[in-house]
Amino acid sequence: MSILAGIGWHMIGAASAASFYAPIEKVRRWSWETTWAIAGLFSWILLPIGVSLFLLPDFHGFYASMGSHLLLKVALFGAMWGVGNVSYGLTMKHLGMSLGIGVAIGVTLVVGTLIPPLLHGQAANLITTRSGQLTLAGVLVALLGVAIVSYAGHQKEVQLSGEVREFNVKLGLLLAVLCGIFSSGMSFAIDAAKPMEAAALHLGVNPLYAALPSYVIIMGGGAVINLSYCFIRLAALKRLSLRADLAQPTATLARNGLLASAAGIMWYLQFFFYAWGAANVPQQLSYVNWMLHMSLYVLCGGLVGLALGEWAGVARRPVRLLWAGILVIIAAANLVGLGMAS
Repeated sequence: MSILAGIGWHMIGAASAASFYAPIEKVRRWSWETTWAIAGLFSWILLPIGVSLFLLPDFHGFYASMGSHLLLKVALFGAMWGVGNVSYGLTMKHLGMSLGIGVAIGVTLVVGTLIPPLLHGQAANLITTRSGQLTLAGVLVALLGVAIVSYAGHQKEVQLSGEVREFNVKLGLLLAVLCGIFSSGMSFAIDAAKPMEAAALHLGVNPLYAALPSYVIIMGGGAVINLSYCFIRLAALKRLSLRADLAQPTATLARNGLLASAAGIMWYLQFFFYAWGAANVPQQLSYVNWMLHMSLYVLCGGLVGLALGEWAGVARRPVRLLWAGILVIIAAANLVGLGMAS
C-alpha cells in the first residue's frame, strides 16, 4: 500500500506540473516575462519559505546549522535546474512543443534517475538485484512511452498548424539535450539535500513534509536564474516593459495576478506531492522518484491535452499513438512498482 501511495502522490504532483501552464495561457496584455516572474515569486520564493516557516520551530537556526558548503551545493544544483528551465523555451522554438518536450524530458529522465545512484556507488544494485533490473527496465519502457507520446504530439502539431516556423533539428536537438541535462539539476539538488531532510526529521517534522525545507534553497537557486533572465529581458528589450504591464487597468491587473499566482502555486504543488511520493518509496530505491515524476508528467500532459480539447480535429492515428504511449508509460510505472516491491 505504501508503494501504491507513493506512485499515487507522484501522479498528483505530475498532474499539477502538466496543468500549471494553463492559467498562464489565459493571461492577457502582459509580457511572458512579467507573468513568469509573478508565477515564480509564488512557486520559488513565497510558498517554499511560507511552508518552512510553518514546519520549522527555528527557521533561521535550521539553515544556519546546515553549513555553507551544503547550502551552496544545493543552491548551485537549483541554479543548474534554472538554466535548464530558461533554455526550455528555445528548445520549443526550434523543435516544436511536443517533440521538444519529449527529447528534453527523455534526457532529464535518464540523467536525473541514473546519475545519483551511480555517484552513491549503487551502480551494481541496478544490474545485480531484481529490484534494480526492474527499475532499469522501467526507465527504458518509460523512454519508449515518452518517445511515442512526443511523436504523436509532433504529428498533431503538423496537422493543426503546419511545421514549426523556425524548425532546426540540429540546433533544436542540441538545445533539448542541454535543457534535459541542466533540468536534471533538480534531481541532483533533491539528492544533495538529503542531510537537510534528515535534520528536519530529527526535529520531529512529519516524514511527508521533511523534504520541504530544502526547497527554500533549491528553488531559491533556480529563482535567481529565472528572475534574472526575466528582468534582464524586461530592461533590455524596448518592446517589453514591466512598467507598461503594471499600468494596465485594475481589473486586468487583478485577473492576470490571480492567474499567474495560480500557475505558481500549481507549479510548487508538483514538488510538494513529489515529497509525499518520495516519502513512501524505500530509501534504497530513492532514485526511482525522478523517473516516476518525469514519465508521469508526460502521461498527465497527454491526458490534460485531451481534456482541454487540444486534439480535436486530429486524425485517428496520432490519437491512437498518444493512447499507446500513455499505456506504455503506465506499464513503466508498474514495472518500477514491482521493482520497489521486490
